[in-house]
Amino acid sequence: MTLVPDDPSQITSNCGWDTKANLEFLSEVLDGFNTAGIRTSVFVAADVEMVEYAAKAGADRVELYTEPYATAYPKSPEAAIAPFVEAAKAARKLGLGLNAGHDLSLVNLNYMYKNIPWLDEVSIGHALISDALYLGLERTIQEYKNCLR
Repeated sequence: MTLVPDDPSQITSNCGWDTKANLEFLSEVLDGFNTAGIRTSVFVAADVEMVEYAAKAGADRVELYTEPYATAYPKSPEAAIAPFVEAAKAARKLGLGLNAGHDLSLVNLNYMYKNIPWLDEVSIGHALISDALYLGLERTIQEYKNCLR
């Protein structure tokens, strides 16, 4: 279960949780899921403090909001990945699992994986379906799996 701070009217996510400001709320919600044996993840920006507060709230994992990475990647992959590597290292140090998602594609996924090889899961929707229109679903899935090798 990934908790995302979306308004019901939003079409897609546009930010991660402010885990520090929402610590009490997230702690309460995560406690309920954890008590039920449900693995939890909190959607956060690539910010070490947000990762730390997700851990304090009781999350099992964080999912890094990767739209800023995808946007910056064409200009400078190194600069784009830097805050994500730091947030990922913080998650690992805190014993949190690590997911990533939003605007990941065949263009930028492999670079992220090579720099953060301990990613547990990636969430890819729009790009995968768009690629499947041209490549077919089976080939597209294989191409994405190849990015994670």
